[in-house]
Amino acid sequence: MACWWTDCEILNSMTMKKIRSIVLAGLIVAGCTIAPKTQNVKFSGALRTMMSGNLEATISLDSLSRKSHLYALGAFENLKGEIQIFDGEAFNTSVDSNEVSFDRSFNEKAALLVYAEVTSWQSKAIPTEINTLNELEEFIEKRAKQSGLSMEKPFPFLITGKVDSLQWHVIDWVEGDTLHTHQKHQESGLNGTLKDRDIEIIGFFSKSHKAVFTHHTRFVHMHFKDKYEEIAGHVDELRLGSNMELKLPKI
Repeated sequence: MACWWTDCEILNSMTMKKIRSIVLAGLIVAGCTIAPKTQNVKFSGALRTMMSGNLEATISLDSLSRKSHLYALGAFENLKGEIQIFDGEAFNTSVDSNEVSFDRSFNEKAALLVYAEVTSWQSKAIPTEINTLNELEEFIEKRAKQSGLSMEKPFPFLITGKVDSLQWHVIDWVEGDTLHTHQKHQESGLNGTLKDRDIEIIGFFSKSHKAVFTHHTRFVHMHFKDKYEEIAGHVDELRLGSNMELKLPKI
């Protein structure tokens, strides 16, 4: 049957849409899960490697300095500080003369680094009944599933607002100490507790990376910075305040 080129173009467009719909439906029926591009989380190094005593660098931060909308957390080589990168800005911290010192550069190397590029986020209010870290993990998983994120792959998240309390540390490992424990990592260097403080947390959630970039009892690894950029480091424990928000990558 003859048709004008405009009519053919419309028919071809409709045909392609139908084909895409059929293919997508087939994948869903087959039980396939398509992870969104926002879940392209990468990592270098592993917690289990560091716990075994190998604290050598696995990646240079300079290699990531040109990435747009970079979010990352980790630890410097030799466990001499904490790495926090928010939207391409470094808020890395180490211990100097028994005080927290900031490093805004990308000059250092990391023994462990987890990172992703996220161009936009979607916000979810955290209910006031969510207080503890265990409750927060469950809430993150629930909201991530509702947002269409795959549980088969890791994903980044942000938390913003005023916490009731946040226990933190900035590691400063003693050179030559070969006995690594989770408690010693928390107590090495500086540590403390923030109360009623506005913070921003960068975290990564995964159900399949325990002892890689989440601790063996957790599905999350989180670092933070406070609103006034006076302190930043590793989150050990957390009690949420009111009016806090969870931000997940927008698909």
